[in-house]
Amino acid sequence: MKIAIIGTRGVPARYGGFETCAEELSVGLVNKGHKVIVTCRKYLYPEKFKYYKGVKLIYLPSIRGKFTDTFSHTFLSILRVLFESPDIILIFNSANSPFAIIGKISGKKNVINVDGLEWKRKKWNFIGKIYFKFCEILSCILGDAIVSDSKEIKKYYKRKYGKETIYIPYGAYFYESKKPEILEKYGVKKKEYFLIASRLEPENNQDKAIEAFQKVKTDKLLVIAGGANWKSPYVKRLKNTNDKRIIFLGPVYHPGHIEELHANAFAYIHGNEVGGTNPALLKAMGSGNCIISLDVPFNREVLGDCGFYFKDVNELKEKIEYLLKNPEVVERYGKMARERTEKLYRWEKIIDDYENLFLKILK
Repeated sequence: MKIAIIGTRGVPARYGGFETCAEELSVGLVNKGHKVIVTCRKYLYPEKFKYYKGVKLIYLPSIRGKFTDTFSHTFLSILRVLFESPDIILIFNSANSPFAIIGKISGKKNVINVDGLEWKRKKWNFIGKIYFKFCEILSCILGDAIVSDSKEIKKYYKRKYGKETIYIPYGAYFYESKKPEILEKYGVKKKEYFLIASRLEPENNQDKAIEAFQKVKTDKLLVIAGGANWKSPYVKRLKNTNDKRIIFLGPVYHPGHIEELHANAFAYIHGNEVGGTNPALLKAMGSGNCIISLDVPFNREVLGDCGFYFKDVNELKEKIEYLLKNPEVVERYGKMARERTEKLYRWEKIIDDYENLFLKILK
């Protein structure tokens, strides 16, 4: 097969879950003997390698902007990959579904990974929310198959649109600390901090974690890693704290560093409330972190009974205090989370599932 993957920032992965999935999937499929093309945003990849681990890379421009970056790049991507004559075009993000009509007209098979419920994100205005809902409908019409990365998203599409989707989650990595000296660069010590590692957005609820932590009497730190729009009112409000135990690291992209921060954390706080199978949650689980997670169906599906949950600030405060008093529980639940990840979220299985789906569509 020849497969084109579009709708991400590109590979190698340097940003988030879509990119990690695109990298693992493309390299995995190449190793199985298939030809794979991935389009990349030109401005993010100054080195412009022609191939990455056997995957052909195509660099295309985009119109920089909150609404235009993904949209313009995906439009150029689908036009360009048609010249490669792919058997399958895998489109990430339901927001890119309008371009599936180009593949459809050209006689190509479209597979759309719809991601989570983008319209629920607080950063979008009314027009943006309407657009994302419209794209969900288009995905159902134009996709030869729709991939949902969580069972809850699968239920949503069935309930809302009567559409059957194929459940294929993201995979996880499994980390053990190899260079704990890296922690010195961030001014933290092993097991002496709680960690949050996700983009600073309202729907990720770092504000609740900060409010809860400020009420806890402890010498441990709250370390927050993640990129952000540093001019946004939400981020300014987050950083307006006098609590010196709370440290903002910004995005941590240096190879191996976020892994060491995960592997050496006392516990992990996960506040993400929208989306499906969240890569940040999988990373924490794969690192053996004891996790306190926001209590929403997406997170319960992934974490199961291998972590703790909170609905509000007071409940989060209570869970933090409980773990501080019971370090043996922290260790036990960290092992449980890792074992669950190894059982349910292995990349090998996910690559096989995508390959089988593509072959089925081409029959």
